[in-house]
Order: sequence, then C-alpha cells, then structure tokens
Amino acid sequence: MTTLMSAVLGFVQGVAEFLPISSSGHLTLFQHFFGMPEPDQLFNVLLHFATLLAVCVVYWRDILEMIGEFFRFFGELFSRRSYRGNPPEARRMVLLLIVGTLPLFAVLLINDQVEALGNNPIFVSCALLVTGCILFLSDRMAKGRKTTRNATLTDVLLVGVAQGFATVPGLSRSGCTISAGMALGFDRKFAVRYSFLLSLPAVLGATLLKVLDVLELEGGVPEESIPVYVLGMAVAAVVGYFSIKLVNLLAAKGKFGAFAYYCWGAGLVFLALSISGWTLAPAA
Repeated sequence: MTTLMSAVLGFVQGVAEFLPISSSGHLTLFQHFFGMPEPDQLFNVLLHFATLLAVCVVYWRDILEMIGEFFRFFGELFSRRSYRGNPPEARRMVLLLIVGTLPLFAVLLINDQVEALGNNPIFVSCALLVTGCILFLSDRMAKGRKTTRNATLTDVLLVGVAQGFATVPGLSRSGCTISAGMALGFDRKFAVRYSFLLSLPAVLGATLLKVLDVLELEGGVPEESIPVYVLGMAVAAVVGYFSIKLVNLLAAKGKFGAFAYYCWGAGLVFLALSISGWTLAPAA
C-alpha cells in the first residue's frame, strides 16, 4: 500500500465514519466501481481504532467520569454501601450504554449474512437512499427534552436496535442512531452524544477481536508497513475529530437532514451505474 492510498483511506474513514453517509457503503461502492483496492484487514481495523480515539478526545470528560463511576459502583457493592438519592449522571450513562449495546449480540449471529449484502451494489445503493429518507425525517421531528437523567432503558434499547440495523452496508450508524434518539424524544445534543459514546464498546470490542485474529494469522505487523499504517491512523483520527464537531454543530442547529440530499444523490448515481453495469474496475 502506498503512502497516498493510506492517507486517502484514512480521510475517507474519518469523514464517513461519523458523518451520516455510511462508511461501509461508500467503501463497498468505491471498490466495486473504481477498482479501489481493499485495505488489508489489520489496516482496516487500525483505521476504526483511530476514529475511536477521535471519539475519546471529543468526549474525554464523559469517558473519565464514566470510568470513575464504574469502579465506584463496584467499590460500593463490595463494601455493602448503597448510594442514596439519584445516581450520578455518569453512572446512569454507563447503564444506558450497556443496555444500548445489547442488540449487537443478536447481530453477531447473522454477521456473515449481513456482510454478504455488501457484495450487491444495487442493494447498497438502495440502502443509501433509505439513509437519506431517515435523515430527511430527522430534522422534521419535534425537539425532544430527554437526557441522561430521564431517557428510559426502553428508549436506549430501541436506539441499540437501530444501531444493529445500521450494520447493513449503506445504512449510516450515526444517522440511524441519532435519528432514532430524536424520534424517541431525545434532546438533539444528547442524541448525538449518546450515539457517539454508544459506538465505543462496539468498535473497541470488534477492534480487539480482529486484531487478535489478524496477528494470529499474519504473525505480526510487517516493519515496512508501520509508517504507512501510522499515517493512515493519524489522518483518520484528525479528520474524525472535526467530523464529530461538524455533526454536533449541524444537529444542534436542526440541519442534520442536510446530509439527506447527498445520500439521495450518491444513491441514485450508484444505482444508475449498477443497473447499467458501468465500472472502472479492471476485468477479472
């Protein structure tokens, strides 16, 4: 892999992972129509880890508070001391994230079938059109007031179900989860914050599992590939940071649905190309 390709893939990952335009859908369609080489498994995993670091940088206070409350909870449990009154916001957020992550375990049972959908460019193009419809409707929902304090476990479980559906290539994870939160009455800022924090356990778990698998199969990282990997990760992390900031800004202003027009345009173009059989990829 060249240095330029590493930077390009890092940029695409940083943009598409957080903007509601489906990173998996774009990667699949670019590979199909433009012959874009598929990155090796380890590099792909490291790019996802880099975007996870971007979330940690933006929400570092929330994460530190949640870690502290997590250990304080177990300290109180083993010392047989109970917390009186309403639990701290960070402690309740930990509970909301755990419940929201549960539906992903059901997706693991059909993961191979879901990934196979990415082999059909017509399906992925249609999924992009669906993403556009979801985003368009999100800005037309009444402003909610639910936050960490009053969002119910049923609410976050349904957001988790939306995240499970968003594993389908072409459906945006951030778009589906943020829109689901808004539909359930979440405050716009809280919907965005919860969506990005909800990505942490999913991405971290997948990263650890895939890194172990790849290292076992490939026996380590080739020394000559390290600078290329580091460059791609750095680009993905920096671009991801600013992408998160942009989503927060647009969602707060009620302009989140602006991405709908892009998804519709891209979906229609790729659908037309799929039906016509056009591709720049070299023949096998």
